[in-house]
Amino acid sequence: MPPVIQTHKLTKAYGPHRGIVDVDLTVNEGEVFGFLGPNGAGKTTTIRVLLDLIRPTSGTATVFGVETTADPVAIHRRIGYLPGEWNLYDRLTGAETIRYFANLRGGVDPGFVAQLVQRLDLDPSRRFGEYSKGNKQKVGLVVALQHKPELLILDEPTAGLDPLVQQSFNELLFEAKAEGRTVFLSSHIISEVERTCDRVAIIREGRLVRVDTVEGVRALAAHEVELRFAAPVPAAAFEAIDGVTNVVEEGRTLRMLVTGPIAPVVRLAGQHELVDFVSREPSLEEVFLSEYATRQAGTSAGAA
Repeated sequence: MPPVIQTHKLTKAYGPHRGIVDVDLTVNEGEVFGFLGPNGAGKTTTIRVLLDLIRPTSGTATVFGVETTADPVAIHRRIGYLPGEWNLYDRLTGAETIRYFANLRGGVDPGFVAQLVQRLDLDPSRRFGEYSKGNKQKVGLVVALQHKPELLILDEPTAGLDPLVQQSFNELLFEAKAEGRTVFLSSHIISEVERTCDRVAIIREGRLVRVDTVEGVRALAAHEVELRFAAPVPAAAFEAIDGVTNVVEEGRTLRMLVTGPIAPVVRLAGQHELVDFVSREPSLEEVFLSEYATRQAGTSAGAA
């Protein structure tokens, strides 16, 4: 089965300005893929190239095995898309907007649309121009989901949504995945990606920094480990273990950062009378900020 999305050295330049550079991505069928980065990192540019809304400067992108510039209409038939900026005809009601896009699709299941409207807590009777940012986003989500597309491309989909609606949205993503459909979701909200995605790509200034599972990305960062013993234990033995740093001795307690396998620390701790063992897994946000700080430091050093 070919990847649903695949890019090779995908580059988009806006004259002298940076867009994206040499982006290599593979998104497989049935996974929820997170595309993580701050505003301006290149997330929306990548999505627009995938949809052939803009053409790449160099490199290639395929969706469902079809090159995006060759037959974008065939690709769009199988996609549900929510753009980052979502505005339409102000005088149409939410229901009329949803129906308009349903008709473009050749009709959809009205029962499923009603379920989406209810689960996203949308009042479809109001005019689009009267909606808040969050309610416009709900209309956009219904439009993207209503025809049960094989691939959902969502550009910062939870912007403006309240926490309860965000929870309903997450449930809809899990249901799409359970049905074998694929989700490509861009976000700068790290907790959103952490809760919903199987794999994540981190993009910084138009370049991919890392692509891995959420657990794999998290494992690259240091765990905070606290060991409490019945009697004081010298810190030197733990400092000699590869990957152990910042060892702090406080009476009968040792605190340290552990990068990589934690088993050597556990084995050594087991040689003493261990009273308590606490290991805190880093959040994706901590990994993300650490990754950005490391790259920034490298860039600054190179410039110097």
